[in-house]
Amino acid sequence: MAVVLIGALLIVAGVVYMAGAALRRGRLSDPAPVRAAPDRSTPELATPGPTLEPRRRGLGFLGLSQNWPGLLMIAVGFILLLSVVVL
Repeated sequence: MAVVLIGALLIVAGVVYMAGAALRRGRLSDPAPVRAAPDRSTPELATPGPTLEPRRRGLGFLGLSQNWPGLLMIAVGFILLLSVVVL
């Protein structure tokens, strides 16, 4: 029973860690400063001012290098839960 509890806690802790890491990387409502080339025109946003959808945010928050501790916690928790089922 303790193995199941530890596995579940590790999975929840890994998800919470990854969510916190994504939020620590910067505010989602303030777009990152865009350095556009002088000959390129920047597209207008649908809504003026700060938005929850910045122009050039990208998917960097999903990278393995920033999220490996959370992914490791989830993997260990999953292995612990599977070990209870198999044994």
